[in-house]
Formats: sequence, structure tokens, C-alpha cells
Amino acid sequence: MSDRDRLHIAIIGSGSAAFAAAIRAAEEGARVSMIERGTLGGTCVNVGCVPSKIMIQAAHVAHVRSDSPFDDSISATPPRIDRKQLFVQQKARVEELRQSKYQSIVDSREAIEVIRGQAHFVDRHTLAVETESGAKQHLTFDRCLIATGARPAIPPIPGLVGTPYWTSTEALESETIPNRLAIVGSSVVAVELAQAFARLGSQVTILARSTLLSREDPAIGEHLTRVFRDEGIVVLENTEASRVDHVGDEFQLATGQDTLEADRLLVATGRAPNTNGMGLENIGVEIEKNGAVIVDDHMQTSTAGIHAAGDCSNQPQLVYVAAAAGTRAAINMIGGDAALDLRAMPAVVFTEPQVATAGLSEAQAKHQGIEVETRTLDLENVPRALANFDTRGFVKLVAEVDSKRLIGVQAVAGNAGELIQSASLAIQQRMTVDELADQLFPYLTMVEGLKLAAQTFTRDVKKLSCCAG
Repeated sequence: MSDRDRLHIAIIGSGSAAFAAAIRAAEEGARVSMIERGTLGGTCVNVGCVPSKIMIQAAHVAHVRSDSPFDDSISATPPRIDRKQLFVQQKARVEELRQSKYQSIVDSREAIEVIRGQAHFVDRHTLAVETESGAKQHLTFDRCLIATGARPAIPPIPGLVGTPYWTSTEALESETIPNRLAIVGSSVVAVELAQAFARLGSQVTILARSTLLSREDPAIGEHLTRVFRDEGIVVLENTEASRVDHVGDEFQLATGQDTLEADRLLVATGRAPNTNGMGLENIGVEIEKNGAVIVDDHMQTSTAGIHAAGDCSNQPQLVYVAAAAGTRAAINMIGGDAALDLRAMPAVVFTEPQVATAGLSEAQAKHQGIEVETRTLDLENVPRALANFDTRGFVKLVAEVDSKRLIGVQAVAGNAGELIQSASLAIQQRMTVDELADQLFPYLTMVEGLKLAAQTFTRDVKKLSCCAG
């Protein structure tokens, strides 16, 4: 089959959603043109998941070396932090993964072509692409996937524009650890980087408009706030900066009656979809007020033949959601029928202890008119947590009253991210809490907390022996 006869799919962007779609489309015989204006690989590998988790793990190692529950028996020695060398190590791993997981795929697949430039819709089958050299070309296609990702959202705080504030990108690429770091924001990026910088030596202050992780079950923010304050992180709840000034080498944040001073300011107030300037209005693609492309569970936009996936869409801004959506979008663009089911979606916040959720929270269930019964198991009832001498946190189960079917799980625990997939599978398989309680779980694992929490619907686990089935 000649290239002219093959289905031609244009993909705008080169992140996780884009590559998942490109690989699947190429496997099915389509010809793919991927348009990228910046660095290949998108947010996750370059300035998101990968570098942040490297920094978080390094901060964990630094923290354990200087402070742990075993300090009375194992002497602690505060480490010397060489942030410049840590950044060299971080950068090398990022470049390695970008090459092995993104560039090598392009190099090995003739069906995938990368065009460097900025794409703009002319009509439903034509893109105008301005290349890096300034040249312009028109690209015709049969189907198109919008996978342009998102960028840090900057709040309209008076005085902020023009100051050398950080977004997560600059924070992760900094070769220094500031003595005093102020963070505006209280969601995932804010709390992850707050704890990482604090453990690497910064005095961190968080300005939370309401509470930490306010969109989650309230107990999550309450537990995390206690942990942060115990580690010396200042958490200012119900606090906003009314003005930001940068005087000399110092940031000054006005917060009502007080002024907060810091050496660096990190703005971590969410991410905004990269959809402006693309000419979506030329093809009738509907977007939300924040610019997110509106899609259904098949990643179809309001315009036939145009799909969207990843952080630029109105789906959850999680890299594995983006990849799953990209794969399904490709299937649908080549004539298939693939939906993305997010009802049991797991999510993890990589603080310590970790925060992990799947399915519905109690509030979300009630908002949907579902009558629920819940149980919360403190980690002092989980043998693994006791063995770790770290009982900070809990496991909460949300079950439908009539059926006793598990519909949601929230956990704050060490390695909560490792237990949440089991919870997601239980929700996906429509298990009841009785069925979950009757499963075999290996002893002295944190995931056993799911079984114990399920048992509390009918029993007092405090009166059970270890491993009681």
C-alpha cells in the first residue's frame, strides 16, 4: 500500500498521549505525522513525573539518614546535600529515558514522522505548520489527535509578573536549595515539592487558599498537615497572597496582616491546557472556560474526526490516563470502538506518607445520590505500619449501603501507591467489602490494610489475632 492510500493521522504534541496514539496507529497500518514545537516527550519525562520523583526519592534518602524511628538504635548523621550534582544525575536519567522511550521509537518506525513546529487548524482536514526555521507548510490529514499537554497556571496576584518566581519546571531544574522557600498552592505539585525541598534543607512555607489537597477527603489534608508541621514545614491554611514584591534578592508576600519573606517563590496552583492559538474555533471544537478540550469517553471532540487526549483535555491530568486515552483515541480514529472507563481510576500523591485514592470519596458518592457506609482504619491497626514504627495515616473504604459493593478507597500510608491498585481492581470488579475481607493478603504488607479495613464492616479488628482470616 502506498503512503497516499494509507490513513493519515496528524498528532499535535509528543507527550505520553501522543506517543501512545502514534504507536497504536502505526501498528494498525496508519501513517502518522507528529507535530511538536518544543522538546520531544512532553511534560512527564522532561519536567514532570520523572525529575520530580528523582528529587523526591533523593529527599527521602536525606531524611532517613538524618531522622527515622530507629535513631535510638541506629545513629543518624545529617547528610551534606550537593544539589548541583543531584541535578546532574537527574538530568542524565531524564535524557536517557527521553532517548529510550521517545526518540528511539521515532527512529525505529518509518510510519511515524516528527515535524518540528507550531500547528494551527485551517479546516477539519488541514493544519498550517510554522517550522522552527520560520517556514510555513500545509499538512492535510484524515484524522487528528490534539495532545498538546498543559503548562503551569499562573494566578493573577498583583506584582507577581516580572518577578523571578519559579514554576515546577524551574524548581526541578534549580541547581541550588534555597534557605527559605515560599509556595503558593496546596495541590499535588505543591505538597510533593514542599516536602522534597524541606528535606533537602529549605525552610518551607505553604500558602494554602483553603487546606492541603482540599479536593480530597478532608481527613487526607488534616493528616498531611500534621505530618508537614511535624517536619518543620509551615502550613498557612486559608491564606492567600494579596501582593508579591521582589526587592533585592528577596520575595515579599503580603498575606493580610503579615508579610512573608522568602529567597525563592514557587507558584504551584495547577496547570492550564495548551490550546490557545491553535485555531480550534476554525473547526468548531468546543472547550471549557480554562481552555480544556471537551471530549467524551471515546476521546471524540465536538468535531467529527478530531480527537483529544491528555492534559489538554477535560480528563484527569495524569500521565497514565493520557497514555490510555491516546491508545483508545488511535483505535477509534482507525475505525474501532474503545472507551476509557475512569470510575476506578487510581491516583497517588508522592509525599511521605503517600496519599492514594481510587473510585469515589464519601462526598463524591453522596453528591451522586449514592447512600454509602464507610469505615476508617487507623494505621496503628496495620501490622506492617507497627513493624515500621510509623503509624501515620489511615485506610478508608466507601461502600454502597444496599449492595455493600466497594466504590471508593482513600489511603494515607507508607507506600500507599502500591496498595491502591489492588483497591482499584476490587472496585473495577465490583467486589463487596465482604468479598474483599475474605481474600488472602500477605502478612506484614501495607496492602493488608485493605483487608483489615474491609473486616471492620462486621468485626472489631482490635480483637483479632495477626493474620486472622
